[in-house]
Amino acid sequence: MKKSLKFLTMIAIATLVSCGGGDKKKEEPGYGKKEPVKTEKKEPASKRIELSNKGVGPITSVTLAAEVNQEMAKHGMDVYTKMCTACHKADKKFIGPAPTGILSRRSPEWVMNMILNPEEMIKQDPLAQDLLLEFNGAPMANQHLTEEEARAVLEYFRTLK
Repeated sequence: MKKSLKFLTMIAIATLVSCGGGDKKKEEPGYGKKEPVKTEKKEPASKRIELSNKGVGPITSVTLAAEVNQEMAKHGMDVYTKMCTACHKADKKFIGPAPTGILSRRSPEWVMNMILNPEEMIKQDPLAQDLLLEFNGAPMANQHLTEEEARAVLEYFRTLK
């Protein structure tokens, strides 16, 4: 009887050791198991730098003087204050992006085309589409500015640092 008891004890111990799970088993993907999700952090459109994009619209070329035209910038500030501040704050995100530093991220042509031709920009320009998504689907309203007014607003943007 003692031999049988020892034998059964040895079998029980051997069984426990072999099924103990000391080594981690490889988990195979399958039902109920979560695969790690790979997410690529994409820089927000408002922070992205795209200086070669001229946008879609009537403006194909803008030449900026080395010095800011203060008279034009003052007129641009007046137009901006009257027509744009419902959705844009000069130095912080609001309904639309802040224009401070815009010319370090966008070409002057893109900025003017966005001011003059927002509907077509949203339809055809990938950057404008990304901005629309970033700013909760609030499209920029066409204020029907003239090219001269848009150019003055652009000059005003050059003063915002």
